[in-house]
Amino acid sequence: MGVFDHLARRIADRPVNVSRRGFLAGTGALVLATTLPLRPARGQTAAADAPAVTAYLELRPDGTALLRSPFIEGGQGIFTAMAQIVGEELDLAPENFSVEIAPPGEPFAIMGGFRLTGGSMSTRTGYPVMRQLGAAARAMLVEAAARSWGVAAEELVTEPGEVIHKDSGRRAAYGDLAAAAMDLPVPAGVALKDPADFRWIGSAVPRLDVRAKSTGRQNYAIDVAVEGMLLAALRHAPRLGLTPAAVTNLQEIEAMRGVHSVHLLDGAVAVVAEKFWQARRAIDAAEIDWTEGEAKWPMPADFSSAGFRDSLATAEGEVVEVEAAGDAAGQLAAAETVIEAVYDAPYVVHGQLEPPSATARFNADGTLDLWMPCQAPEMFQNAAAGAAGLEPAQVIVHQQVLGGFFGRHFLYATANPFPQAIALARAVGRPVKLIWTREEDFLRDAPRPLGLARFRGSVGPNGPEALQIEVVGEGPTQRWYNAPPGQDPSATEGISGKTYAIPNKHIGQIFQANPAVIGYWRSVGHSMHDFMYEGFLDELAAAGGLDPYEMRLSMLSGSERHRSLLERVAELAGGWKQGPFEAADGSTRARGVAMASPFGSEVAVIAEVSIDAGEAKVHDIWVAIDPGQVVNPSTVEAQVQSAVALGTSQTLVEELVYENGEPVARNFDMYPILRPDQMPRVHTAIVGSGAAMGGVGEPGLPAVGPAIVNAVAVLTGQRIRSLPLSKYDLG
Repeated sequence: MGVFDHLARRIADRPVNVSRRGFLAGTGALVLATTLPLRPARGQTAAADAPAVTAYLELRPDGTALLRSPFIEGGQGIFTAMAQIVGEELDLAPENFSVEIAPPGEPFAIMGGFRLTGGSMSTRTGYPVMRQLGAAARAMLVEAAARSWGVAAEELVTEPGEVIHKDSGRRAAYGDLAAAAMDLPVPAGVALKDPADFRWIGSAVPRLDVRAKSTGRQNYAIDVAVEGMLLAALRHAPRLGLTPAAVTNLQEIEAMRGVHSVHLLDGAVAVVAEKFWQARRAIDAAEIDWTEGEAKWPMPADFSSAGFRDSLATAEGEVVEVEAAGDAAGQLAAAETVIEAVYDAPYVVHGQLEPPSATARFNADGTLDLWMPCQAPEMFQNAAAGAAGLEPAQVIVHQQVLGGFFGRHFLYATANPFPQAIALARAVGRPVKLIWTREEDFLRDAPRPLGLARFRGSVGPNGPEALQIEVVGEGPTQRWYNAPPGQDPSATEGISGKTYAIPNKHIGQIFQANPAVIGYWRSVGHSMHDFMYEGFLDELAAAGGLDPYEMRLSMLSGSERHRSLLERVAELAGGWKQGPFEAADGSTRARGVAMASPFGSEVAVIAEVSIDAGEAKVHDIWVAIDPGQVVNPSTVEAQVQSAVALGTSQTLVEELVYENGEPVARNFDMYPILRPDQMPRVHTAIVGSGAAMGGVGEPGLPAVGPAIVNAVAVLTGQRIRSLPLSKYDLG
């Protein structure tokens, strides 16, 4: 079970309560409004504690709907999914919806009292709430029509956007019924549609945000413009723990065109100017003396990623049990041959398209307006209030559509610009928009942790007989949410929780604090641990003279779901063949196979690879994914394609290197990502097993790396245990 799946399961078990005015327990809300905010029904007065927010759903006189999504759009298609789900039960076509991000507040905190967009959870946790929302709205419209026509509600049906009385032929558009529906009680426990009758759920509905994004009309945080605002750029200290002592050419910088002021912040120097490029030129010209300061997350001056990797490889300490079966230690002690290996994966950056930014404005009434991207609005609202010395209710967060996700927009110490924007706005007495350049983003990103695991195993004629794994390091959930060792899925997922039947196994964690400021990355621990586990599984197969595909099938004999998935990906690839074999173009190729169980979904991958001038060339990736209930198959396919791109990129070329306490790369010139000519063809099969709904944003990534590396091992005889592949001459 993944790092966010514990939460997802708890949410799925919660009863859904849709309320007009009370927003009970934060589980949902419903108001039908004629473009009006929340208001009480006739003859009622608003409760004193009624939240001052607008509704989830507004139905307009023209029959279109405005939906405020609890989840953040960042390219994953969640706005379209929410419109499909609500529209299905409301019986209103998704193209009639406009969707925007709901503001922070209890009514929208539908995930056990808070909300976040991450962990591939949005659709699966929002699904029951949004269905009930749409069903209640439809029932109210039907009741409004029934009262108007003097007939029983049971005599009425709906078609998209209309209520119909078949016996008389009368019809009423939703927009004409909205005002009357507002005065009706919100029904409880409305029956939901039979999935066999779905119009839009399960269909490839076109994305609602495509036009705005393809025409450049979609605004992001860096596009925010506030009257009277100034622009700011900054330079962070090259190493965490340093702070500015002085700007030695301060007068020269202050005299530059457009410069308003220069500010020494905690660990950074900022220039505020009339235009961003004026601020950028000024901060680039600044001569700064740095000194050791007091920092919560100081980086040792002699820290290097290579040295840290070596320390993990030899680390000793308490092994906290995560998963166990049988007697792994006894079986390994008695085994004639024991295979041992150490696997590791590097730090990797998020590298989202949009550089971080935040705009802050203090108001005369003592409130603070913030325009920023984030994945957890209430969490950021509370943090901003703390930074500004205000109460959370005094902070108005204008959440922006994200220019990329990948885990970058969680609340990481030192990795978010909004505290600096708040400090600058307060200092200058005007609104300030702060933009981090790409160099500053690389310098203060919270990368995926460098990870390492030590493996010991034995294999018999039917497959692995014993497996012992020690995962060494720290997960982001341990860092930011105090999860104890052994109880943080982000530290071991992809190594623990695998579906294969191995009679004797022991998986444990040795906690080792990570000196870097680490964060979540797409598919979190799965992104590296499945590479390690599935690679070692192929090592066991080779040691036992077993075919890796057939061995996996035999290890899945107790799970028809997983066997079917593995057989489906082989069928998609035209049959399993490991190779090496000669392709039609004359190249020598091989295939690798891997599986993963991330975020409630199941995935099997086959990769076909050749070696070209000493480098791995990935020609095709076949992905069979079983995500349970599917809302939009085109979104699933798009997410698989993007996950394959990122999975291939981190396998072939991505690595963030630290030397002398600093990241070496400050931009993409020193941090290569997948080139267009390196992108493989992606073939996707969505497999329906009838399982509960899983995630789709991240599951397509984890099995890509091991499938590629397993194919490379067949071609070269080299077993790569440390990524990326670009470190090796494979010729």
